[in-house]
Amino acid sequence: MQRKLGILDYITCLGILALFGFILFRLGYSLNYKWNWSIIPTYLVNVDPQTRAWTSGVLLQGLFTTIKLSIWGTLLAALLGSIVGLLSISRKLFRRLCAKTYVESIRNIPALVLVFLFYYFVSDQIMPFLHIDEISCSLSTKNDSLFVLLFSKPETIRQFLSGVITLGLFQGAYIAEIVRGGIQAIDKGQWESSSAVGLNKWQQMRLVILPQAIRNMLPPLANEFINTIKYSSIVSVISIQELTFQGMQVMASTQVTIEVWLTITAMYLILCLLLSYCVNMLEYRLSRYKP
Repeated sequence: MQRKLGILDYITCLGILALFGFILFRLGYSLNYKWNWSIIPTYLVNVDPQTRAWTSGVLLQGLFTTIKLSIWGTLLAALLGSIVGLLSISRKLFRRLCAKTYVESIRNIPALVLVFLFYYFVSDQIMPFLHIDEISCSLSTKNDSLFVLLFSKPETIRQFLSGVITLGLFQGAYIAEIVRGGIQAIDKGQWESSSAVGLNKWQQMRLVILPQAIRNMLPPLANEFINTIKYSSIVSVISIQELTFQGMQVMASTQVTIEVWLTITAMYLILCLLLSYCVNMLEYRLSRYKP
């Protein structure tokens, strides 16, 4: 049943509107700021002078890069978090210690420090050893448009992969805790019942425990995807051309500050609100099937 809005809700809404009104007043009048919104659409979409086709501007391209970073980072984090989450409930002490060390280390180190640490380590040590630049150039030559659509331009693939790995390692620690909590939330009787019918440990986990745990883990995992989108702005410091980085480039070239950041804020807000709505719908659908 939906709760009706009360007096306190209306007062809160009015307070928020008053706050926004005060901010706009300070920006528009007290600070004598000259608005220049006409420049923003040219950095969102524009027309190719040769083909006369609509193309995405640098801000929209940055948004697409942010989405790609978040998707690949979340996939890596889900894989890493699932493995670490399973290790954290292992009966062997060494596996639990390895999982605990990873989770506590990542969660207690600032994300910005991790970005620089893994960027310089991954880019300077691992990427040349794996010949990532040569592989990306050969793949992009065969199907350049598909490669750019899924990843990035070949000349920026090193920074892109560094950002994906950093986001994956950072978010993987939080997903590991979600996986651990989801499995441990399953009633102990499920383990005992599956063991009584002759299932081994792996069969118990795959056939009985995980199907029930995944239903509990899906909503918080979806929320972590939203967090990954917000955390992706941190990788702008290593020159990955995502939304925040592109916004800083536009601001530096046009000297239009507030309009650019308000546009970026709106783009992040719309994207995260859409995903939040999808998460709420997912939670609602899953709640209908709870016993």
